[in-house]
Amino acid sequence: MSTDDSANKSPVVGPSKPRLWQVLGPGLITGASDDDPSGIATYSQAGAQYGYGLGWTLVLTYPLMVVIQAISARIGRTTGRGIAGNLREHYPNWLLQAIVFLLSIANTLNLGADLGAMGEASKLLLPGISTPVYIVFFGIVCTAGQIAFKHTRYVAFLKWLSLSLFSYFAAMCAVHISWIQLLKGLVWPSLTLDRQFWLMVVAVLGTTISPYLFFWQAAQEVEDTKAVPRRRPLRRAPIQGPIALARIQLDTLIGMGFSNLVALAIMITAASTLHVAGIHEIDSAAQAAQALRPIAGNFAFAVFALGIIGTGLLSIPVLAGSAAYAIGEAQRWPVGLTRQPLQAKAFYGAITLATLLGAAANMLSLNAVKALIWSAVINGVVAVPVMALLMLMSTNERIMGEFRVSRLVQVIGWSATVVMAAASLAFIWSTLAQ
Repeated sequence: MSTDDSANKSPVVGPSKPRLWQVLGPGLITGASDDDPSGIATYSQAGAQYGYGLGWTLVLTYPLMVVIQAISARIGRTTGRGIAGNLREHYPNWLLQAIVFLLSIANTLNLGADLGAMGEASKLLLPGISTPVYIVFFGIVCTAGQIAFKHTRYVAFLKWLSLSLFSYFAAMCAVHISWIQLLKGLVWPSLTLDRQFWLMVVAVLGTTISPYLFFWQAAQEVEDTKAVPRRRPLRRAPIQGPIALARIQLDTLIGMGFSNLVALAIMITAASTLHVAGIHEIDSAAQAAQALRPIAGNFAFAVFALGIIGTGLLSIPVLAGSAAYAIGEAQRWPVGLTRQPLQAKAFYGAITLATLLGAAANMLSLNAVKALIWSAVINGVVAVPVMALLMLMSTNERIMGEFRVSRLVQVIGWSATVVMAAASLAFIWSTLAQ
């Protein structure tokens, strides 16, 4: 049998030879959702405050993101369980419950800040409607989409929605870029002992490597084994391993690469406009869009604001969904977007509740910047132990069988954990010292 015939009949990839767009899925969606409105605000602030000087952070985080996200996906695809499900089976219950609790709080705060940014961006584009109305509208749309549509159709929608992030490349093309300064910022870090500088470095690291991304990508690999009958957990069908793991690697490489290129485009746009104009403080993504208008023109303003809405529609389901997966697996509920709502009432209830709480935080006039700070602090607390547990699980023969990660992946994964631990400690210290 020829190679093409083998691919055509592969139980992993389906009955037809996949094109690149068909292969992309959990990795692309996860990467795109990382550039949520909260992330946009962080990258805009980095560019406004330090110009091109923090471009190197996005070069640094790329290999770390790829390895950690690929390990998360590998665990889900190999075991047929998400991260919380594996923690429940192999680790103390108190550890599982503590991580899930903190993850849920961080996701809800982040979700609320994202909804608020979407509402503000919408009001900038269509000022005739109040921000709370927009917040409620987007909350309903994001929740209803997960409940009403089949998993495969909804995932396809999220994949196409990821293309909305190209708006940031369009905005970047509308500004004048100092290419020499940009290249220097990418390859030659200009380090200082200034506390605000390191606070910004930590904020970028914490934005690009977040626990909810680990839980989401692992859960989506599990969902794929349920949505596509030919696919099975690799512990039960080892023959599917080589093709499945190659797909995960390609999907994650492209998804995380896309994520960091978008983040870099946002940082470049802010550096080329706001920083040059002497605007060094940005409190929200919507404020960044508004500040662009008199400097870079209506086109850059409009595409930047539209990008906030587009990426918010992508990130809200991921934030709410990852919390619901973690809570559901911890409590042994039936979970998954492949299930009908009546088959997983508690799971869909958790998605709805997380979104409602996020929307309510805006109605209670919760300060968006403070919400982001506390979300980042909690994410910093959760990320390091979760990354350490991911590394331990990925090398545990009882969990992974023959699909344990290689020595090189272990080295990079533990390096990422150490870097994130140092960043999280620095962030927490800086926050408490204020």
